[in-house]
Amino acid sequence: MTGGIQNIGRIPELQKRIVFTLAMLAVYRVGSHIATPGINPDVIQEFFRNMQGSVFGLFNLFSGGALEQLSIFALGIMPYISASIIFQLLAVVIPQIEAIQKEGESGRKKIAQWTRYGTIVLAVFQGLLISIALENGQFGAGAVLNPGWAFRLMSVITLASGTAFIMWLGEQITERGIGNGISLVIFAGIIVRIPSAIGQLWELVRTDQFTLIETIVLGILIVLVTGVVVFFERGQRRIPIQHARRVVGRRVTQGGMSYFPLRVNTAGVIPPIFASSILMFPLTVGQFTHSPAVQQFFQDYLQYGGLVYESVYVGLIIFFAYFYTAVVINPMDVAENVKKFGGYIPGIRPGKKTAEHIDRVLSRITLVGAVYVAVVCVLPTIISRRFGVPFYFGGTALLIVVGVALDTIGQIESHLVSRQYEGFVKGTRLRGRLGR
Repeated sequence: MTGGIQNIGRIPELQKRIVFTLAMLAVYRVGSHIATPGINPDVIQEFFRNMQGSVFGLFNLFSGGALEQLSIFALGIMPYISASIIFQLLAVVIPQIEAIQKEGESGRKKIAQWTRYGTIVLAVFQGLLISIALENGQFGAGAVLNPGWAFRLMSVITLASGTAFIMWLGEQITERGIGNGISLVIFAGIIVRIPSAIGQLWELVRTDQFTLIETIVLGILIVLVTGVVVFFERGQRRIPIQHARRVVGRRVTQGGMSYFPLRVNTAGVIPPIFASSILMFPLTVGQFTHSPAVQQFFQDYLQYGGLVYESVYVGLIIFFAYFYTAVVINPMDVAENVKKFGGYIPGIRPGKKTAEHIDRVLSRITLVGAVYVAVVCVLPTIISRRFGVPFYFGGTALLIVVGVALDTIGQIESHLVSRQYEGFVKGTRLRGRLGR
């Protein structure tokens, strides 16, 4: 990897892609600090300081802190993520959408266009809800300078346009930069908080609230947990597939062995996002209500970080891990594709038996991945509440950061390998010409 980084400077195209990616992310971070017209940012920030553990905290994480400042990028990329998930789920329920997905590149482009439209619709709806909540004082008294429909219309246009611009930035990064643009936007919003977290820890060490030994132990724990996450994110179970020799016309295709990889964490960060959204919603409703009985119920049975809360959270993560994996991978479709291309799993009959074997392997590996994700997501509560760590480490943020970093590094390495391969082919052709 070190040698690959050194070779980046020798490839102008790769340099341009990296510079373009960094420039687009810089534009995104600048926009995250431009406040929405007509609001009082101080009131909004005070509200978010008092709303730790609510659904707003989850949205604020994906917006890179833009929501707590109610900037023009306050909605972040969440409407796009929601629209993408909705169309993935609709493909399972509606056969017409599933057929479009299987049309190849044209089908994917059509689904992508529908996802963009869905993103704008969700952004307009969420922007309207936020503007109404601001006027009703749910974000604090005095949050809106001049209430009225003019403010609502301006807020909806500003927030929806901000989401559309972020979506465009992500697509530009994917096409002309390095890595998945949407993922990198979320990644940038998370890592910008690292300096402030280090500053908080240093302040605690300086004021003797956190000892040097505790800081060293925490650093070792962070390195170990990150290493475990990298190990599981790269882990996969490869199912061997034997291809028989085929004769198509005058062409003879040689048989051989290939592998069908099943990732340990096939569902990615979707399970903790779904689980957090479901759990945070009643907590947020409880914080907005003025009923003492309702508030006491949440305080006793569903307190953020409590035993019941964490148990339900883990259960929901495991459930959604199986649910989303079933949406992404259909063992019957995989078995049919393997059979169609003349392959088979050694020792397993093609067709239904192959599907049952893949489903059995997938169920076992999904359990391992679900437990791993649940442990990582519960880790921040253990570290912050049991050991008094002043910042959030682990959970969905760590999974996103590690996953995006590995994907981006992989794309950089693929560019380097393709460049070396092109140089090898050109050298071979040149030697062949000189030989003639």
